Amino acid sequence: MGVIGILIVKGDNLMRYFLILLTLIFLSGCADSVSYTEASLMAQVGFWRGLWHGMILPFSWFISLFSDSTAIYAIYNNGGWYDFGFILGCGVFTSSSTSATRR
Repeated sequence: MGVIGILIVKGDNLMRYFLILLTLIFLSGCADSVSYTEASLMAQVGFWRGLWHGMILPFSWFISLFSDSTAIYAIYNNGGWYDFGFILGCGVFTSSSTSATRR
């Protein structure tokens, strides 16, 4: 493989990392942030929102390291169904990342 072939491979990796970074930035906008007083007035969320929050857990956790206003878990949930969706959502992310490493 010549110099041009090496540059193309490095360019593909650079593009892949750029797309991953861009995806992370877009998904970070999905992280939810409310205060306790706002949460007491909001409608409770259930299974589907728990599933979504579980899937974006890594992104919202990373943002929560730098921002005190971002949490990784909705405090205005309805209990068991939200928790079930949250755990399934976390499993979706971890199962997809482990299957990608097996290739």
